[in-house]
Amino acid sequence: MDKRPLNPIEPIPLPKPQPIAASPSGLQVKKKVPRKKILLLSGLGLLVLLIGLALGAWFWYQSLLGPLSTNANEHVKVTIEQDSTPGQIGALLAEKKVIKSTQAFSIYTRLSKTQNMLQAGTYRLSPAESTPEIVEHLTKGNVDSFDITFLPGATLADNHEVLIDAGYSKEEVDAAFSATYTSDLFATKPASADLEGYIYGDTYKFGSGATVEEILQYTFDTYESVITNNDLVAKFKAQGLTLYQGITLASIIQREASGGDEAQIAQVFFSRLAIDMELGSDVTYQYIADKTGVARDPNLDSPYNTRRYPGLPPGPIATPGLRALLAVGAPAKGDYLYFLSGDDDVTYYGRTYAEHEKNIADHCKVKCSIL
Repeated sequence: MDKRPLNPIEPIPLPKPQPIAASPSGLQVKKKVPRKKILLLSGLGLLVLLIGLALGAWFWYQSLLGPLSTNANEHVKVTIEQDSTPGQIGALLAEKKVIKSTQAFSIYTRLSKTQNMLQAGTYRLSPAESTPEIVEHLTKGNVDSFDITFLPGATLADNHEVLIDAGYSKEEVDAAFSATYTSDLFATKPASADLEGYIYGDTYKFGSGATVEEILQYTFDTYESVITNNDLVAKFKAQGLTLYQGITLASIIQREASGGDEAQIAQVFFSRLAIDMELGSDVTYQYIADKTGVARDPNLDSPYNTRRYPGLPPGPIATPGLRALLAVGAPAKGDYLYFLSGDDDVTYYGRTYAEHEKNIADHCKVKCSIL
């Protein structure tokens, strides 16, 4: 057995401390930010925030000054009473859906110094105008006028919408359409007939306070002048028609004509009437189908369907223009019994049904397939 004494265990040497971040001490001391710099950065941040808020408020304000609609044909009748305050005016305009915001209206009138310049009166204002444009109307007072256009060939329903777009309420228009008017224009019109065919197509200018009845009466007066100046009562009579019948036939010609062919189309219709042949006009059954809300059908059972019933329909189907009225008073010469408007918008005539069929095959592949 080895009796040599055991050697004591030698201690393991520890590593020397190393500096941290190149600091002899091994520590990095944070530098203090000067108080003035903190205040400066805070001030800049607050300034940026305030600028952002100001820009946001400005864009919000500008957007609320913009038009409420893009329909330039739409107008709203607004009556501002005497002694109305700017706040009441703004509220009324918002209620009538003419402006977007009463607040923006109030701010604008204050900034533009127009609050005390807003004048009472009746206006026709368009939601397609901006608040500054509307304010300009109101500062000019009750001197506004407006144009209204009734088109030749338009139906009573079309004219109803024209008046609504001009700013009149449905109740006002309906009441005016049901009112009684005095004019030689209505001398032969049946009492039960409505105003279809009697709102003469033209562009008229009226003051903002004009009522629907006044507008209609003016169109009737204009119509009567046209009839008188062209001696149409006598010319219709020479063709065997009353004024009402002449307007009825002219309304069909107005819807059938392409422009410039009215007199020859009148000749076709008079030739058919002379032999008790149906007028065969598609626009008549289309009119009554649209008016009564049923599908367009060439076999529709209605006295307005001149494919099925001979003679004139019960009344006009639209308002005729001057050329259609003159055509009834003086139809062209000829012996045609058929006509059609081709796909090229040229009117083709035929003396026999065989000629008519050939015209359809040659010139009317698209239009003649439309009900």
